Amino acid sequence: MDMLSEHLWIEVITGSRKLSTFCWAFFLFLGSLGFLLVGSSSYLGRNLISFFPSEEIIYFPQGIVMSFYGIAGLFISFYLWCAIFWNVGSGYDRFDIKEGTVSMFRWGFPGKNRRIFIRVRIKDIKALRIEVNTGIYTSRILYMDTRYQGLIPLTRPDGNLSTLKIMNRASDLSHFLRVPIKVKQNGRWII
Repeated sequence: MDMLSEHLWIEVITGSRKLSTFCWAFFLFLGSLGFLLVGSSSYLGRNLISFFPSEEIIYFPQGIVMSFYGIAGLFISFYLWCAIFWNVGSGYDRFDIKEGTVSMFRWGFPGKNRRIFIRVRIKDIKALRIEVNTGIYTSRILYMDTRYQGLIPLTRPDGNLSTLKIMNRASDLSHFLRVPIKVKQNGRWII
């Protein structure tokens, strides 16, 4: 949900608590648990999974590999569940014309850098940059080009935003902040 007034623009950023992250964590947990059970079945010589006979898998090397994949998948699944629990990446972007500042806040993993806070003066913003890379992995990223902090991303690289949505967002934000837009596509500057 975004809030826009004459002098203030606040964008709420969704973190790890997205449907896609829940699905990946859930299916990865189930799949890795299945791999671990198959590897354990081949080691014990008993069917821990009734629809898959353990005699088909020899413990060395297939059972060891299945167990390894199961353990690795459980660790990755645990990582995703922790990211969901701590809501890593969530926060807000606050553009305040009256104060002349842009404030960005994000939650990280617990520890020294759990709270990530960046403040930039609006007069230090050189431009908004849009980088569009097409090919096998298409990405569209909106950056804020600043004098002292360099490029600060305003969208996620995996944001799946269409070119039209990124252009509209950049146009609205550029008009609000009164800064120019630069567009770079496949390594070439267009605007």
